[in-house]
Order: sequence, then C-alpha cells, then structure tokens
Amino acid sequence: MNGAELLARMLRAYDVRCVFGVPGDTNIHFYTALDALPGAPRHILTRDERSAGFMADAYARLTRRPGVVEVPSGAGPMYALPAIAEANESSVPLILLTFDMPMSGEGRGIISQFVDLAQLLAPVTKLSVQIKAAAKIPETIRRAFRIATTGRPGAVHLVIPEDILHQELGSADQVALHAEEACKTSPAYAPCASTADVLALRNLITSASRPLLVAGGGVNLSGGGQALTTLAERYRIPVVTTMTGRNAIPDHHDLALGIVGDNGFLPQANRALEESDLLIYFGCRIGSVVSIGWTFPPPRPDRKIVQVDICPDFLANNTVNALSIHGDARAVLEQLNALPAPDRMRTDLQWMQTLRRWTERFWQHSAEQLASRNGGALPPHAVIEALNRRMQGPYCIFADPGTSTSYLNRFLRLRDPRSRVIIPRAYGGLGYAIPAVIGGWLAHPGTRPIALFGDGSFGMSVGELESIARLQVPAILLNFNNSSFGWIKALQKSRGVSKPLSVDFSTQDAAAVAQGFGLHAIRATTASELEAGLDAAFAYDGPVLLDIVVESVAEVVPPVYKWLRQAGIDPLAIDGQPLV
Repeated sequence: MNGAELLARMLRAYDVRCVFGVPGDTNIHFYTALDALPGAPRHILTRDERSAGFMADAYARLTRRPGVVEVPSGAGPMYALPAIAEANESSVPLILLTFDMPMSGEGRGIISQFVDLAQLLAPVTKLSVQIKAAAKIPETIRRAFRIATTGRPGAVHLVIPEDILHQELGSADQVALHAEEACKTSPAYAPCASTADVLALRNLITSASRPLLVAGGGVNLSGGGQALTTLAERYRIPVVTTMTGRNAIPDHHDLALGIVGDNGFLPQANRALEESDLLIYFGCRIGSVVSIGWTFPPPRPDRKIVQVDICPDFLANNTVNALSIHGDARAVLEQLNALPAPDRMRTDLQWMQTLRRWTERFWQHSAEQLASRNGGALPPHAVIEALNRRMQGPYCIFADPGTSTSYLNRFLRLRDPRSRVIIPRAYGGLGYAIPAVIGGWLAHPGTRPIALFGDGSFGMSVGELESIARLQVPAILLNFNNSSFGWIKALQKSRGVSKPLSVDFSTQDAAAVAQGFGLHAIRATTASELEAGLDAAFAYDGPVLLDIVVESVAEVVPPVYKWLRQAGIDPLAIDGQPLV
C-alpha cells in the first residue's frame, strides 16, 4: 500500500462517512485511493475551503462524529482557517487534512512556496503536525481522532506532503490499521464526577428555595438533553439555556423558560436567573454573552453557583463557585438521576407559579404584538412566528450571526424535541448557514434543514447554492434582506454614530441569483407574500430560497439586553410592564 491508500483505509476504519473538500494538484492521489476503496468515505465537493469546514462542523455537531475536511496546498488551509477556528473554539471535533507540496521541493522555488502550515494553524487547533512518512499515517490518524474527541473536543490539523501519499510501504506488516472504537464519537472517555461532588450537588439542590438549571452548549455536545430534562422533572427545577444550549429541554416544556443573557434573551428567563438562590451551570463557560459582559446576574451573598464542565480550565474562571465539578455534562446529569429521589424539596412553589405566569404573559403579548401590526416592512419577528406555525416535525435549523439571531433566539419555539438549532458563536463569522445545511442533511438525511441568514452572509457563501442544487439538498433557505450589514449598522447606531459607515449595499434580488444556480426561488415583501412563500417552500421537495425583504434592525431596537437599556427600555419588562 502507498500513503494515500493507508489514509483512505484508516478513515474507513473510523467509520468516516463523508469527507468535505476542494480538489487541487496535491490531493489527486487521495481522491484516487478513495475511489478505489470499497466502503470508503464519500467525497463531497465544495466550492471553497471555508465552506468545506463549515459543512464538516455542522455534520459533527449533529452526529458527534469528527467532521473531516481536506484541502490542497497553498491557499487551501488559509481559506479553511476560519472554519477550523470556529469548530475548535466551539468544542466541535473536526480533523483537517492539508495535502501540502512534496517535501522534495522544499527550498527549491517550487511553484507554491512552502509555508509552515503546522505552525500556522497551531493557535486554532488542539494539535497541528506534519506527517513525514507513510508508515506514520495510521498511528497519527489514531492520535488525531483521540485528541479531537477526548477532554474538551476540538480540531486537529494534519499536514501530509504529496510525496507521502504515493510513498510505498515495504510490507503491510509494518503498520496496524485498527481504529480506537471509543474515539469514533465524542466526547470519548467522558469523565464522571466524584461521588462526593455529586452528593454535594444533590444536597445543594434539595436545600435551595429557588434553584435554576442553566444548560450550556456542553449539554448538547454531550447528548445530555434527555438527562437534563429528566433531572428537571424529578426535582421540578425550571430550566434556562444559553444560545448553544437551546433545545436541551423541549421549548414547550412547562419547566422551560427560554434563553438567558444578552442576545435574544427572554425576560422571564433573565429574571429567573436574577432571583435564583442556586444557579447550576451545565456545560457553560459563563462567557460575555450569557453574563452580559460579566455583569449579570449581579452578585448576591445568598446565591450559590455550581459549575459543571468537561474542561477544568473554565471552572470558577468567571464566577465565585460554591461547587466546581469537573465532568462531562451528560455523565454528571446521569449520575444525579441515578441517586434516589429526594424525600422533600424546599422549592418556593409560589416562585414557580410566578415564572409560569410570566412565561404565559410573554407569549400572549408576543402574539398580540404581531396581530396589531398594520402593514409596513416585515419585522424579523413575523418570519420566526410564521416558521413556528409550520414546523410540526423535526428540523435542523442553522443560523448565521446577525439580523435573524436575536429574533430566532427569542421567538422560535420548536414542537419536536428532535429538532436542533445551531448558530456558530465562538467567533461569530458570517457565511456559515448556507454550507451548514449540506453538512446537516448528510448527517440526518431524514430531517429537512433550514437556514436563516442576512444578505451580508448570503454574499459570503452564495457559491454553495450550486453545491446545494448539485447534491439536491432539500433545504429551505431564508434570506433576511435589508440591503446592509444590518447588525453592524444597528451597533453603530447604538454607539451614537449619526451616519452609518460602510454598511449599506445596493439593492439585491437574491431570488434571481438562486434561480441562476438552479434553486426554486421566491421573493416576499409583504405579510401575505411571506405566508404564501413559506407554504410553497414547505410544500416543495427540493432546495428552495425565500428572499424576504425585512425591516432593518437599525430602525428598531432588537431584543438585545444592552441595546434595550441604552434606549431607555426596561429589558425585563413585557409590554412596558415590569415583571412582578
């Protein structure tokens, strides 16, 4: 066997189903090996390397299997870097294979000059190394999967010079082609908490009057949603989530209060956080968005904080914890659920009833707000509400940061607990949602993907419309068209900039562009066109783009805690009335 065949066999051994990438002059041998090997991973052609990384990221988040990306030499890894960095910082297992120029050309003026690629990506990966001999491929692949899936999952980068791919082994007995079974999914070797810590947490819960569970992204990454819901039900504890933790408990569950923090928060969720006497963070770093710049909730001497995280580096990093537990979110939740049910709780039942009343009041006001609108530009809120009425089964929703995010966080209510919402939050880069629907569809072919993005994001990943059409991904693509980088325009306004700077586009017809790529496309500018367009999109069994002309978030204050306060609006009020 040569190096390319070894690599293909190792990927097959790890049950890799898809490899996302772009062809070049240095990965030809790899493509040949994939094509010749029965049961080899399917190669998914993408239009650029960043999109390949975003597809693999979405695939990994939904399957909890490492996503695999391959790129050619030169600019390939540089284009892929934003996606690799996003996956790594978001604790998503991902493996990047860079097929570099042959080592024999180093320092000799080869057409694509050498860059130390291992060093280039080292700051944004858990491991970034060059493989220097074909015989080292199997053991390095095992190491890559082990590092990507263990501890806090993340990205691994392997640089493979082209001449290693066609380097022959003297004997097949030189290498072992086995896979490490535990590292095919993440988190591998998930750590449990000590018995003493689990008992201490249980005692804190049973003695608290206003306990609150905060589900972060670590709950979803560990597959711990069911265990979280079970715990909430056994102890009758209300639950709030972060953006990346949403759907850890079903949206319509009577104990679910919604998203906390700054961007798209629900008033009753933030108020519960403020009033709680025991906050239990599962798989949450307690970063700037969740804590509104580390100011929320304000410190209280009678409030205890517990933090459970797979990465000990995050424990008590931003809070004074009464109890810090190093452990996988799902594992610790299951440990708690395995303990006998408590004989009695001290939970304040009146507080629980108040939270339920606030939640009902919020959703009632939301419906009344929409019903009272008389024409004018479509608010993003109306798009989300119209989606709510149509998503009866499971869906995978991918959203870019920007205009749709705060409204999606606040107003989307998914009926099917199998649905997922994924927003890249580590670096907040645009251009994620369109390629992500491809990775999402390949991860779960029976679940229709939906993408929400603004026209700024549309311009960054428009080329992948061809990939969607070629692969016949039945995605529903919703473009929030406000002819600008709307979120940045709103941010400039919130900071007192009187004249927006470099944020406005010329008028675009995204529907016409999508038609050119072979998608079914619809344009909506009114409420009736939106309703008809969504009906047509959900009825259509192929890829469809709905270009929705919406009200700019620069003209209204979106549901962002800091921006509402700057505008003199009480963020924790509903219809102008404080929560009491």
